[in-house]
Amino acid sequence: MSPAPASASPADSDLVRAARGLPVSRTPVWFMRQAGRSLPEYRALRAGTKMLDACQDPDLITEITLQPVRRHGVDAAIFFSDIVLPLVVAGVDIEIKPGVGPVVAQPVRTVADVDALPDLDPDRLGFLGTAVRALVAELGATPLIGFAGAPFTLATYLIEGGPSKEHARTKAFMYAEPEAWSRLLAKLAVSSSTFLRAQIDAGASAVQLFDSWAGVLSAADYAERVLPHSRAVFDGLGERDVPRIHFGVGTGELLPLIGDAGADVVGVDWRVPLDEAARRVGPGRSLQGNLDPAVLLADRVTVDREVRRIVEQARAARGHVFNLGHGVLPETDPDVLTHVVELVHELTASPTA
Repeated sequence: MSPAPASASPADSDLVRAARGLPVSRTPVWFMRQAGRSLPEYRALRAGTKMLDACQDPDLITEITLQPVRRHGVDAAIFFSDIVLPLVVAGVDIEIKPGVGPVVAQPVRTVADVDALPDLDPDRLGFLGTAVRALVAELGATPLIGFAGAPFTLATYLIEGGPSKEHARTKAFMYAEPEAWSRLLAKLAVSSSTFLRAQIDAGASAVQLFDSWAGVLSAADYAERVLPHSRAVFDGLGERDVPRIHFGVGTGELLPLIGDAGADVVGVDWRVPLDEAARRVGPGRSLQGNLDPAVLLADRVTVDREVRRIVEQARAARGHVFNLGHGVLPETDPDVLTHVVELVHELTASPTA
């Protein structure tokens, strides 16, 4: 197959083509948390504005989402949001505390708490459509990736009451209250799907479902108690023809299952080499990843060596979207991110592109 020409449309961009396993002019690059704390222009813009307020202000969403595209020349924008935002919009009392993360005022601890959770009203997502339409107009041929949290990860915040290392309360509830657990994740799946549909319908060219903490589960528990609900999120998108990316941290043992949830692209963290990930996932899906974010804090020789290794290992995959294995660390030098984008493009550019 001949290489793809340079795109004039986000629907035919290298990101979308790589996600579908089609030829590309060069490997597309974007970074999880590329819009955020590593950028001085972001910190200046956010000064004095709470995170969850910024996530509901179309003008701020638009500007923050665009900042890394302008600075780094990445091949996709990721919609600026927060994983708990659909819960907040629905009416759950959550505050994002600096240095801590999302804190839930009244954690879900009983069956009654599950049944009392409010549903997400699509009519309250007007800000989302406004921001996406403004972004699509500004981005031109650069695709916008929609954002949502997966049911399991949202459940961990609700049950733990905030960030957790062990997620022990979550797993205990999952084992002890299987029917309520299923109702909780089903409710959250509807919320996540509603959130993604609003972004797609306003013009997003792809979506990513973040199941950040699914790696705390065994493959058997994930398959039985989580996978059906993640699949329901993607099924809830109906016939909307956009690539679906699915990502979790520490999910090496879950990679085939994450793909089975309905993903076109499986995100891989830094723990599993991409050639091995390609073997686990199988030939029917593309991969995304998987530079360790900590590598970006090392010297340039190390950065270049690791980028080259990942590009080479990714040749085993149906298609590849270069990314980190998790989000950009706040202390990362933005110039290093820009360099990585340029290096990946240089290493993978088709001679006839």
